[in-house]
Amino acid sequence: MTGSSAKTKAGSQGSRLFVYNGGFVTQTRLRRILDLAGYKVRLGLPRQDDLVAVWGNSPTAHRGRAVAAKYSAELLRVEDAFLRSIHPGRAGEPPLGLLLDRKGVHFDPAQPSDLEELLATHPLDDSHMMRRARNAIGRIQDAHLSKYNGFLPNAPVPDPGYVLVVDQLRGDASVTASKADRARFLEMLVFAQEEHPGARILIKTHPETRDGHRPGHYADKDAQGRVEIFSDAVCPWMLLEGAVAVYTVSSQLGFEAILAGHKPRVFGQPFYAGWGLTQDEDPVARRQRKLTRAQLFSAAMFLYPTWYDPYNDRLCELERVIDTLEAGTRAWRQDQVGWVASGMRLWKRKPLQGFFGQTRKLTFTESPEEARKSGRNWMIWASKADAKTHAGATRVEDGFLRSRGLGADLVPPMSLVLDRQGIYYDPRQPSDLDDLISQRADLGPAEALRAEALIQQLIRNSLSKYNQSGETPALPEGHRILVPGQVEDDASILAGCGRINSNLELLRATRKANPKAVIIYKPHPDVEAGLRPGGLSATGIPEDLADVVARNCDPMALLDMVQEVWTMTSLLGFEALLRGAKVTTLGLPFYAGWGLTTDKRTAPPWRAARPDLLGLAHAVLIDYPRYFDPVTNRPCPPEVVVERLISGELPQPSLSNRSLSKLQGIFATYAHLWRRG
Repeated sequence: MTGSSAKTKAGSQGSRLFVYNGGFVTQTRLRRILDLAGYKVRLGLPRQDDLVAVWGNSPTAHRGRAVAAKYSAELLRVEDAFLRSIHPGRAGEPPLGLLLDRKGVHFDPAQPSDLEELLATHPLDDSHMMRRARNAIGRIQDAHLSKYNGFLPNAPVPDPGYVLVVDQLRGDASVTASKADRARFLEMLVFAQEEHPGARILIKTHPETRDGHRPGHYADKDAQGRVEIFSDAVCPWMLLEGAVAVYTVSSQLGFEAILAGHKPRVFGQPFYAGWGLTQDEDPVARRQRKLTRAQLFSAAMFLYPTWYDPYNDRLCELERVIDTLEAGTRAWRQDQVGWVASGMRLWKRKPLQGFFGQTRKLTFTESPEEARKSGRNWMIWASKADAKTHAGATRVEDGFLRSRGLGADLVPPMSLVLDRQGIYYDPRQPSDLDDLISQRADLGPAEALRAEALIQQLIRNSLSKYNQSGETPALPEGHRILVPGQVEDDASILAGCGRINSNLELLRATRKANPKAVIIYKPHPDVEAGLRPGGLSATGIPEDLADVVARNCDPMALLDMVQEVWTMTSLLGFEALLRGAKVTTLGLPFYAGWGLTTDKRTAPPWRAARPDLLGLAHAVLIDYPRYFDPVTNRPCPPEVVVERLISGELPQPSLSNRSLSKLQGIFATYAHLWRRG
């Protein structure tokens, strides 16, 4: 049983929980997690079988302890879990999980906690759990996640070869519980120097010390000779990677050091000490068991915490928390400088604020000079970008799980992509997606499992970019080939196609190569809706080129009924790959050139890697896009967008949007005909 389900069972009777700290009343998320775990927050005095909550060993905890002792009530000690948020709680950001302990406090060795009991007595021998642990450790490291995440993964760290000495806040409860003070920290610094003669000693300050909130135990005068203080906000995993040794009293960085492969020297008595994974200066005598890293992680991250899913307002497993925190930190890290945007139609500006303006509000300008002088990152809608005029701007475009409804209908997107190099549909230069696909040629087990689960969700629920419905026509028997029509002035055709660059030429090439096949032509939904030009929907299709014209139907249902797809650059080719169909490309879409399709054009040289289908899917659906949940109005992982598309729990576009999109389509059609004529 995992931590979240165990906590639900523990509190399933709806235990009354009396509190004497204002935070339990004012913090909505805190109360909600407790409620879901089965604890009903109350004010007043407890009776028999009631509980009293205290926040760890905080300065206000004595109130609750006194009441519990007077009325013989059981204590519930509450703390933040080990993956919390982007910023510390004092910044006002709610937690993604809590530690609910009826025996003690995990960082206080005075008496065993629930966590210590798990580490001492739980079998921790389930092979599935150990695999989950190894996968989760890898994901946390790859996503550069820690308890607090207000840092940039690419922030420079010192050259490797240093000894890392971890400072902590003065008065921190875990430091006090380990009976440590400045003298103990100075002693630790001496040991680090004596045990590593000649090595560079790096004192890492606590983030709240760096920000000026609370002092640490080291001062500038302690940085003498080969000792220096390092205060920059950096990724802890990158910092640990360059260390030759780690010294700590009780910091969570010591726990992360173990997960990173170190055997840290510990001068306090934190929960992770005493299990054979640390060098303990002051060991806890009762801790005699030897554990592996995966076992330590399983107890501390699976079994002990109560994790919360903010998108569905329910308890969850650690993996959903990793997904959630990864999405949130990615958005903060990309947006924290702020954006200035160009080339954005008026109707797009509100959705863009949701995606990219939650840290700092977007500003809009059509002046490249003004954008460059703004001090912000610069974005432009990809189809509006000019290589010379907009040099240095990041391209923005719709993602691949976009909405339930058409973009040309002005339905807001739930996914967008940012690309610093180019854009995914233009093969004339490398894109960020090309790099991501190349990197996923070496896919880890956790990433493979996640990609496979996402693909299966898409297939089971017939999900695609726009998620249009409609009756599927009866199809003749035989070898069926689906030919998806496209908008003929689409940027992917203009950039990625050669001689075959129209729907009619695509059909001719498909029939010539497959004279006996059953060819099904599917017009593009924007063309069918009268919103974009597409040629064949108006002029008709010669009977010898298509056996069936599948109008206004669900393209995913068609994919289940065909053996092949022939396309220029349609996303339907990628969706066909996910469903196991053979795909032939006559243009150069983003999924061509990687060895997974039959390609009639030569791929660019930078597409030399050979990812498998899961690697391609991970790059395209997980790594590349940003996702936005329109229900909670926050960044989200792709799995949440899939859940929203399945449930249909989505805001609907207004009638004015539909009218505006029709008008937009009329102008686009006239412009297309004018260019052709």
